[in-house]
Amino acid sequence: MDKKDIKFLTHLRNNARETLTMISKKTGIPISTLYDRLKVHEQSLITKHTALIDFAKLGYLCRAHIAVKVTIDEREVIKEYLMKQNCVNSLYKINNGYDYLIEGVFVHVKEMEDFLERFEQKFKVLEKNVHYIIEDVKRESFMTDVNAVLSNV
Repeated sequence: MDKKDIKFLTHLRNNARETLTMISKKTGIPISTLYDRLKVHEQSLITKHTALIDFAKLGYLCRAHIAVKVTIDEREVIKEYLMKQNCVNSLYKINNGYDYLIEGVFVHVKEMEDFLERFEQKFKVLEKNVHYIIEDVKRESFMTDVNAVLSNV
């Protein structure tokens, strides 16, 4: 990946809604080049354009990371189940004694407890570890500072 790609991607990471015209002015890269690179990266590197939301302002006051260890024979079924749950914002396959890390978003703690109770009634959970997210201190900031990224290249 060359420096033009890195500059372009850091601008997208900062604000994916910024126009190619504005990015072109800030980076000195022609709009046509940015457009071509965007199309190439959307097919391979960029997995999703999305917005970061303050869930608390929408009334979702409980967020948690839940690590679960489950039986080997139920892993795939559990993954499919969790993928369909609306309260699951992100799902990760992890290691070090656990199988999945669930990022859950709930209106309140009781809703999360009810979700976990249903989950544990439906599947054999060998171990779980719940961490409530109190505050976002730093979020989605990797590769947003072009100078920092270029200094590591």
